[in-house]
Amino acid sequence: MKANHTAVDVARWFISHNHVKAMLDEADDISNLKLQKLLYYAQGAVLAITGSPLFDDDIVAWEHGPVVPTVYHLYKHNGRNGIPFTDEMRVQEEYTQEENGILEDVYNEFGQYSAWKLRNMTHEETPWQSTPKNDVISQAVIAEYFKANYVEA
Repeated sequence: MKANHTAVDVARWFISHNHVKAMLDEADDISNLKLQKLLYYAQGAVLAITGSPLFDDDIVAWEHGPVVPTVYHLYKHNGRNGIPFTDEMRVQEEYTQEENGILEDVYNEFGQYSAWKLRNMTHEETPWQSTPKNDVISQAVIAEYFKANYVEA
């Protein structure tokens, strides 16, 4: 089944959602490293709950954990700094109530951690560990792991 969103769309959801929190002094800008991990956790949660991917973009096992290369390259010019919110990052896509709920849950659960904490967490997880470096992490492996470890039946 084809996903309804791109990883760039979902990245903009996280950046936009975080921007609202930052305006309330509840968050700092999200770095590219942290964004990559939020995308991984969002994809895993949606796969485990719905059986369908949130986005079709590949997640690849890079040195610092799971990465969506299309999104990484879009924001790599920010380096380790937070990605500043701009008007073109406003969410344009329509998300179902279920998708929005899952994205908010992922943000609330994992967004509280630093980029390096998230990186280290992914290094302890089977999808990244079992995938050869620079290979695509299988959606089936992600779904199975998230069903067993994160999603309550």
